[in-house]
Amino acid sequence: MSSIINFISGLDGQQKAIVSYLHQRLAEHHGLVQHIKYEIPMYYRKSWVCYLNPIKNEGIELAFLNGHKLSNDQGILDRKKRKMVAGIDLYHVSKIPERQIDEIVQEAIILDDLAKSKR
Repeated sequence: MSSIINFISGLDGQQKAIVSYLHQRLAEHHGLVQHIKYEIPMYYRKSWVCYLNPIKNEGIELAFLNGHKLSNDQGILDRKKRKMVAGIDLYHVSKIPERQIDEIVQEAIILDDLAKSKR
């Protein structure tokens, strides 16, 4: 069993549904590679792009490691007083803003492609 399957199987309810959905989008649609690091799924190309972090109240945060460099034209990223990371808290799979998230992921991938590899 793969590490992401193990991670997902340890979740319940909406967290399980959200991580399953986002994993499929990030891995298959955007071509990001996943590893479990710090006990959560992290996605990368040349370097770490984003991660999925369980949060209270059955939610998942989709967080971008270089969120401070993203335009946030969609207005949905929250830095939560963090210097670099910005993310989106998601609580129900049916309310995932797919188009906006795809735009943010594409921008993060472009930034990653332009950066030197630090992996």
